[in-house]
Amino acid sequence: MGTCACKAPISNLLLHPSITTSSKPLNSKTLSSSSSSKRRLFLLSIPVSTTLLLFPIINLPPFSIALPEFDPVTSQEKEASASMSQRVLKAIELLDKGREFQALGDFTQALNYFSQVVSDYKDFAFSDYARVGRALALYEVGNREEAISEMEDVSISLKGYPEVHAALAAALYVDKNAPLLAENQFAIATLLDPHYTDLTYVRETKHWPPSLVSSLRHFITLS
Repeated sequence: MGTCACKAPISNLLLHPSITTSSKPLNSKTLSSSSSSKRRLFLLSIPVSTTLLLFPIINLPPFSIALPEFDPVTSQEKEASASMSQRVLKAIELLDKGREFQALGDFTQALNYFSQVVSDYKDFAFSDYARVGRALALYEVGNREEAISEMEDVSISLKGYPEVHAALAAALYVDKNAPLLAENQFAIATLLDPHYTDLTYVRETKHWPPSLVSSLRHFITLS
C-alpha cells in the first residue's frame, strides 16, 4: 500500500500561509491599529445617554426662530386710549385754570372753568373737586342757595374731604341758621384737618372767597 497523499508533515501544515494567522511578524504599529479599531467599536456600542455623560456638551449659539410680532392691543383700543388721555389732560387743564382765577380773586372766571369741568367731564372722579371750587365761586357771586346745595351733594360724594365740610359748616350757620348741622360738619373738617380753624389758612392758602371767609368767622366766633 502506498502512502496517502492527503497526509503531510506537521511542519508543512504549520508553515502553510492559509493555516497560520499571519505571514508577517506582529509589531507595535500593528497592535496600535488593532487597539484603535476595538476602541471605535466600543464607542459605537455605548448608548447615547451614556455618551453624554462621558463627554461634555459643546456650547452652541442659541437657535432662535423669528416669530411674527403680536400686539395684544387693537388699533381701536389704542385710538380710544389716546382719546381718553386727551380728555383727561383737557379736564385737568380747565380745573387748574379755575384754581388760578380763584387764587387771583376772579371768581366769575373761576366759576366758568369749574362749571365747564363739571358739565363736560362729570364721568371723571376728579370732577368732584371742580364741584367744590364751583360751589365756592357760586357763594361769592351771590347764588348761595345753589352753592349750599352743591356743597351738600359733594359732601356725600367726597365724604372725608375737609374743605367741603368746613365750607358747608360756615354756610349752614350763616345762611341756613342751622348751628347743630354746622357743628357736625365742622367737627368732621377739623378732625381731618385742624387748619380750618385758622382764617388766614382758608383765605391765603385755600383762596376762599371773602364772603365765605366772613361766614366762617361768624361761625367760629358764634357771632
